[in-house]
Amino acid sequence: MTAKAISATMRPYQRLVLTVCTAALVGSGLSACFPLMLGGAAAGAMVAIDRRTSGAQLEDEGIELRAMARLRDNVGSRARVSVTSYNRQVLLTGEVLNEQDKKLVEQVVSRVENVASVVNELGIINSPTLVQRSSDVLITGQVKALLIDSRDIYANAFKVVTERGIVYLMGRVTQREADRATDIVRGARGVQKVVRILEIITEDELRSLTPGAAKPATPARAPGG
Repeated sequence: MTAKAISATMRPYQRLVLTVCTAALVGSGLSACFPLMLGGAAAGAMVAIDRRTSGAQLEDEGIELRAMARLRDNVGSRARVSVTSYNRQVLLTGEVLNEQDKKLVEQVVSRVENVASVVNELGIINSPTLVQRSSDVLITGQVKALLIDSRDIYANAFKVVTERGIVYLMGRVTQREADRATDIVRGARGVQKVVRILEIITEDELRSLTPGAAKPATPARAPGG
């Protein structure tokens, strides 16, 4: 069975799992969420091939864990921060009470080993209501489902984070995939804005990363050549 056939077969199961997980989170009142949240756990992940190397994936997980631990030591419970790392680029979302804490969080995370850059999207407001947080979870689920339904891009190439109705897209994608995904996300209910934190690769690079991608045929040699 080809990679494309396997992907098509998995789509209904991916949507089912996504729907069940979203319903469970909303139904539980998000009581399992910590003030400082690990980005990978909050954003979720599709079961498919990641375009990062295995080493980069482990490094990103380590960055998120170390950042969360250091923020807990330096900021404590006075901030609600989500840390998401993709290819050593870190996205900070959530809420802090003042500009001083916003800068402190960025400084703490920027000093974590292997962090290449930090995108600070923290809001200076009180913690969002349960309704807003539930809405963000539903938006993330809806966006992932729409990406899975799309036949012209790979949904697993994108990491999706939603905060206060703003959807952040992370990943290693081509310009075509970035533009297509942005159009899809903008059509989701409740999305206020789309922010792209993407590493743009070429179509040739994409073919080298895609399982089962057709390789250029070897030119036939002329008789006697």
